[in-house]
Amino acid sequence: MIYDRLRRMMPRSVFRYVLHFETAIDQAVVQFASSLAPGARVLDAGSGEGSYKHHFAAQRYCGVDLAVGDAAWDYSNLDVVGDLARLPFPNSIFDACINVVTLEHVRDPVRVTAELARTLAPGGRLLLIAPHEWEEHQQPHDYYRYTRYGLEYLLKQAGLVDISIHPVGGFFRLLSRRMLNGLQFFPGPFVFVAALFLVPPALVLPLFEPLDRQRSFTLGYICSARKLC
Repeated sequence: MIYDRLRRMMPRSVFRYVLHFETAIDQAVVQFASSLAPGARVLDAGSGEGSYKHHFAAQRYCGVDLAVGDAAWDYSNLDVVGDLARLPFPNSIFDACINVVTLEHVRDPVRVTAELARTLAPGGRLLLIAPHEWEEHQQPHDYYRYTRYGLEYLLKQAGLVDISIHPVGGFFRLLSRRMLNGLQFFPGPFVFVAALFLVPPALVLPLFEPLDRQRSFTLGYICSARKLC
């Protein structure tokens, strides 16, 4: 995979600088986990291989996934194999929920966000991260991309309040990412030649981010919301 190759080619600090979306996601999950009380019940809805589980060592973590997204993934450590549109939990059982780059993989996002809200206790908090400008992935289980207005609509329809939606980067970070995406089209040793032309501008472009104040060109959004008490 191209990002695994980049991880080997670049120093970690540079990798995190260029792959800003993944870095922002990690930071958001860490902050969210640290804000929760010890012993809080946390649902990771669409947990995949459980890559965020270790951040919730002080809480009671439950990872749920349909286990169909990526054939190469190991789903053996899931707590529950289940459909996010029909969560097998009673009402108001979780104190918090994370849904990280998963909403694009569900066929009925309105029903899924309603289910997440249903299982949250009053006052329970949701961290939801969704892509906007992103390539197809985990095909054929890839259905949607979201604007900030679509996400706000879904969260309000689910009855959630205190909604906050923040774009992760703007046009120049998006363009930087697309330069790196181009490396995947060069076979074998040719990727190193292509890297000479594509990687330097990918490193420089994020410096122009202040020029894009509206950030309508963004890789995705980090959202938070709360269930009404």
